[in-house]
This record gives sequence, structure tokens and C-alpha cells, in this order.
Amino acid sequence: MDKIFDWHKLLMNELPGIFLLEVVFRSLIMFLVAFAAFRFSGKRGIKQLSVFELALIVSLGSAAGDPMFYEDVGLIPAITVFIIVTAFYRLVTWLVTKSEKIEAIVEGKPIYIIMEGKFCIEDIGKNELAREEFFAQLRVHSIEHVGQVKWAILETSGDISVFYYDDEDVKPGLPLLPHVYSKQSKLIQEEALYACSFCASTQHIKEVAAVCQVCGKDVWVATLHTKRIE
Repeated sequence: MDKIFDWHKLLMNELPGIFLLEVVFRSLIMFLVAFAAFRFSGKRGIKQLSVFELALIVSLGSAAGDPMFYEDVGLIPAITVFIIVTAFYRLVTWLVTKSEKIEAIVEGKPIYIIMEGKFCIEDIGKNELAREEFFAQLRVHSIEHVGQVKWAILETSGDISVFYYDDEDVKPGLPLLPHVYSKQSKLIQEEALYACSFCASTQHIKEVAAVCQVCGKDVWVATLHTKRIE
């Protein structure tokens, strides 16, 4: 009967200790192969990776990891995987430079998230962008409310490019600060200008329950009209 804690099996999977030297050799070889493959692929910085490039990293990572410590995985097949995947990546990147359609499929397209101080709810709906994550990225740009933003564009890299209104053109907008945005209500207690918490459209509402004329939602937040502080 096997022991519950067989330390030799648990730590070495019944392999001889000398196999650790082979692991060192395998790891060095696959690291150098991975390094050469990424150098050849000409990949960009991590923050600028596209979905296609992430697929490249996952594929090569799997091909590199297994032969590092599995004795039944040979180095030659793993290196062959690197050659094929890297060559395919270079082929696709070359095709991207030749065809805008292929570029759109592989890289995606920039998407407008805010236009003229309002959310582009149709475009946002096509992307699973968490609202809190989006708000956080805007706050990193020192944006207090949506009315300070003329355009915001979600780039293919995942970054958000922001174009601001001049101070004299800033509009009342939906607050992005957590302690203000959290003060949402369906029943308006005081007549004022409010922003829809879903699409950021603004309406002057009296002491009633109101429905947004743009998106049909009924949750409101009092607008802010402050200038942007850099």
C-alpha cells in the first residue's frame, strides 16, 4: 500500500536526483530558444500587446515550459513548435501591413467610448469593458466628470486616449469620483441638472421619477461642472 506522504514521489516524482541537472540544461536551452523567438518576432512592450500577440506568448510559453521538466518531452519537437509559431506570427504581421481587412481582424479597431461628453453606449456594448475599470482609467487622467471629455477612444492596445474640452467649453457631466457617483437615485428630491448613470446624458429634472430620453434608464446622479485640474 502506498504511503500517503511519499516525499520522494511528491518532490521528485520518483525520478533520480541526477535528473535535476537535465532540468537545468533543458531550462537554459528553452529559455534561449524563447528569447531568440521573441527577438525574431519583434514583439512590442507588454502594455502594447494585442490579443494576437498574447496568443503568441501563451503558445510559446506552453511549448517552452513542458520540455523544461518533463523527461518524456523532447527538445527537438518543442523547438520545432517555436519555429512554426514564430514563422506564422511573422507571416501574419506581414499580411497585416498589406491588408486593412486582415489588420482589423488581427488587431481590432479603435472604438469611441465618449463623444461630446456622452458615452457611446452602442460601441461600449460591443466590448466587455467593466464600467469601474473604465472610470478608473479616466480618473488616472485627472478627469472628475464626463463633461470634461470631448472624445475618449479605446485603442487596440487597451489604452484609452483622451481629448479634453477647453475650460470654457466644459459641460456639466456625470461624476466619476466614487463618493459622488455612488449618490444615485431613481426618485429626484431636488430640481436640478442630472446625468444618467448609464449613458451620461444630462436632463433637467424636477422632483419626480424620470426616464432617460436616450437610453431609457431611470437612475440619476447630480452633475458636476468643474474645470479640469491637471
